[in-house]
Amino acid sequence: MLEVFKNLWFRDPKEETLFINDVAVRIRAGFLLFIPIYMSFTLYDAVFVSSWIVDGNTAVDSGDMDWDYHIIYHVDAIKRAYDYTFQTWVLFYGLFEMLAGMFVWSSRLSPIILLSSFLARHQKPVWKPLVPKRFAWGLGSTFIIVCLIFFNPEVFAHWVNAIWGSTLLPTTSNYMSPYIPVVLVWVCLGFMWLETVLGFCVGCKIHALLVWMGVFKEECEACNNIDWEEIARKNKERQAAEQQEPKS
Repeated sequence: MLEVFKNLWFRDPKEETLFINDVAVRIRAGFLLFIPIYMSFTLYDAVFVSSWIVDGNTAVDSGDMDWDYHIIYHVDAIKRAYDYTFQTWVLFYGLFEMLAGMFVWSSRLSPIILLSSFLARHQKPVWKPLVPKRFAWGLGSTFIIVCLIFFNPEVFAHWVNAIWGSTLLPTTSNYMSPYIPVVLVWVCLGFMWLETVLGFCVGCKIHALLVWMGVFKEECEACNNIDWEEIARKNKERQAAEQQEPKS
């Protein structure tokens, strides 16, 4: 337990090239998977469900019909207003989790990282480099920021207009297409499902592709991801076997 609090999911927090336990990473992704699931339901309600509420008790036959012989009624209808305060806080927490895992000091602030490291303590660790995970979490942070802008367009518009000193963005209407956050949420949901269930990190694969293209420079994972404990164990077994051999 003390080792969990000391190292969290890091192989050694003092290493120059940091490695983290992929078992704990997958457990954490499973916890965070609830965020895109919840946001997908929210966006479905906001984008695809009508915001108009019609009171059927107020419907009055006008005595007229349209060109398709549909009876025209006069009704009292209202349009519901959406309050995304709770969704905004959920997204801010998701953004915090994405950023917290990128560094040793910030990882200690995340309760989910601590819980995931604790749950993974009895399983054999699978060490993976932190840098590709940082890139993947950076993508996730970008998705979350876009959703935050969609749910709070007037706040972002005020910031942009204040910086530019002009009315660059409208403050009375949403200037972002609703299909942008819908697509991003489903992409994020798919990425996190692959990470949790299959252990396949799409962001890491994209990072590896960019390394191959020369965009990033990264050290060889196979050169750094050496299991020193396994090497020490085999050396002890070899030495014990040599000591047991009869001398000629």
